[in-house]
Formats: sequence, structure tokens, C-alpha cells
Amino acid sequence: MAAVTQRFLQLLTPEQRAQATYPFDNEERFNWHFVPRTRKGLPLKQMTDEQRKAAMALLKTGLSDQGYDKATAIMDLENVLRVVENRPPNDTYRDPENYSFTVFGEPGGREPWSWRIEGHHISLQFLSLTGRVLAQTPTFFGSNPGEVRADVPQKGKRVLKQETDLAFALLKTLSDEQRKQAVIGTVAYPEIITSNKRKASLEKMEGLTLTDMKADQRKLFLELLQVYLNNYRITLAKQQFARLEKAGLDKLRFAWAGDLTPELGEGKGWYYRIHGPTILIEYDNTQTNANHIHTVVRDLTNDFGEDLLREHYESQHKAK
Repeated sequence: MAAVTQRFLQLLTPEQRAQATYPFDNEERFNWHFVPRTRKGLPLKQMTDEQRKAAMALLKTGLSDQGYDKATAIMDLENVLRVVENRPPNDTYRDPENYSFTVFGEPGGREPWSWRIEGHHISLQFLSLTGRVLAQTPTFFGSNPGEVRADVPQKGKRVLKQETDLAFALLKTLSDEQRKQAVIGTVAYPEIITSNKRKASLEKMEGLTLTDMKADQRKLFLELLQVYLNNYRITLAKQQFARLEKAGLDKLRFAWAGDLTPELGEGKGWYYRIHGPTILIEYDNTQTNANHIHTVVRDLTNDFGEDLLREHYESQHKAK
């Protein structure tokens, strides 16, 4: 990751490098969002072909093939929205090249550094220290449309298909008593609850615990969980899962709000979350007649690497 980042930066002009880089301790590192807006960093549309290839190679260092395919498919949905919303080809509001890369600190040294890619419905950041990736959250993937229905080449595409279908498959297996625990609202929340807050938190943990699920339900639940983790490179996915095991998998909960069937209808929508001591995954599909999905993974103790960075600085202080 450090080598690929260095290669990317070397390809930039001095002006581009000034645009794409910040000191590690700059507050811009925490300025994340998932809506169409003007962003800091260097967007793909301002890069040469060689620079763009280097930027996308950097994306591959943090994501699995599954995750990379989702990210590029989400970018491509901007082309769909241009058609659906009758926008001109040169429209800049729905722009598949309006995804910006930003590097914080010096990659590869002894001090912490990180990088980010962000644009409409994508926000990914990775933080590294002494050759190890210490954090990869917040992680946001969205899909608008959730299912492409317009008469375009992408028709039928569902970028977040697994995240939807596995959740409904799990919901379908629940008994009436289990549903009483899992369903926390008859109407879905209009958006992911934690939005783009710097620190994610919910007042209480609700829903059905993994302990209270039968074997087949546990299998479905863990498969759903892995869909989110498997967006990362395998080493990072295993690292995140090990943290969950340490905190106690049986403490994880599945909570649902909104419609209980996958059939779409006017005003219908659904929301679910996976919540544990160290993780919060939110999924919301309510906008655009329940055909507009937002998903986010938050590490409740280590978003932006804050927990492990704190440990690092404390150990350095003690060593002195």
C-alpha cells in the first residue's frame, strides 16, 4: 500500500500533489461524507490516464476483488443517474470521475499516514503505521438505483444485492418470538442513523442476539456480516473479524425496522443494523421509493484509527 501510494504521488505535478496531500494531523482527515458535493483531494477527472491507473491500483490495495468491483460499479451508476435524471453528458453533478484521492502524512515512514477515496456513495479510508494497516473505517458504500430499472446497458444491476437478499433471508427464518426481539420499528428510518458523524454511537443495543439464533440463522447472520468484511483485502477482513471475536461474537445483534417483505412499493422501505460492542453496520433503503441504498461500517472503538493510534502514542510516551 505504501509503495503504490508513493508511486501515485510521484506521478503528480507539484500543483496536483499540493492538492492531493495534507499533514496527517489535519482535520480534513475527518471530513467525510457520501453525498454529491465539492471535495478536497485530487479527483479522477483531473488526472492523466497514467495517474488514474495508479490511483485505481491504490484502491485495489485496500479492497478485495468483491470490494473493488462494488466501488467501480457504484461509480458507473453516476452514468445511469445522468440518464434517469435527463442530465447532459457533460453534467458535473452526476459524474463518474468526481471521486477524489487524498493522502495524509508521508506513506511508508515510521509515523502514521492514511489515504482516502471519496465521492457520491463511496467513502473509504485506510490508516497505516510501521507497515501495518491499523484502520479501514468508516466504510461507506451506497447504490442509487438499488436496482437499475431504466433502459440502459446496466439494466438489472444490483450492486448491493447480497447485503439486501441475505438480510431478508435471515428475517424470513425468524420465529414470531424472535421477530419481536429483532423488529424495532414498523417504519424504516429515513437515513442511516449515525450519518457522517466523526464518532458513531447509539444510545442502546437493540435486536436479536447471535446467542438467541438457531444454527441455520447464525450461519446466515455470519454470512451477512462477512459480506461487509469481505469488501476489504483478505488480511484486513481477517483482522477485523478477529477483533469481533475478541469482543464476543455472541454479543452481536440483528435489528430491523420497516417493511418485512422485499417487494418494492410506494412508500415502502427497510432498515437493518448489525450492532456489537465494537462494530456498527447500518443498511438503509428508503429513499427514491425504496430503491436507493446506503450502507456503512463503523468501528465503534477505532474509526479513523483513533483507538490504536492512542495506544501507539501512549506506548511511545512510556518508552521515553
